[in-house]
Amino acid sequence: MNDLERLLAIEEIKQLKARYFRFVDTKDWEAYRSVFADDVVVDVSASVPNGLVTGGDAAVELARRSLAGDVTSVHHGHCPEIEIVSLTQARGIWAMEDRLSWGTASAFPGQTMHGMGHYTETYEKTDRWRIKTMKLTRLRCDFQPGGSAD
Repeated sequence: MNDLERLLAIEEIKQLKARYFRFVDTKDWEAYRSVFADDVVVDVSASVPNGLVTGGDAAVELARRSLAGDVTSVHHGHCPEIEIVSLTQARGIWAMEDRLSWGTASAFPGQTMHGMGHYTETYEKTDRWRIKTMKLTRLRCDFQPGGSAD
């Protein structure tokens, strides 16, 4: 792999992760599924109950369940460290920040969460780059309680 091919692969992976964030925040579950390898392993178990799943459909269902109802999320990824291992394999670490807000129709009206940490990932290229493994490690997570759900 030459330098130009390596840079192109890195940019394609950055675009992949940008789509990941946009699709989860817009709750576009069909498009969200497209960012994962069929046999992806997702581990967000430190933040989400039952948060270790295998398979693209299971990854979508995990996110759908976590963001169900009147919940708005905003996810950002920063400072990617991407290493191209081969023509079809790569790994990366992303600093991340997310904010979730529960609306008035939710079980936790007015509650907010602000999280910071890292995604550690591997990628696989078939027809295009996809997330093969993903682990979320939070360094900090701040909650602000809302009102009661009377």
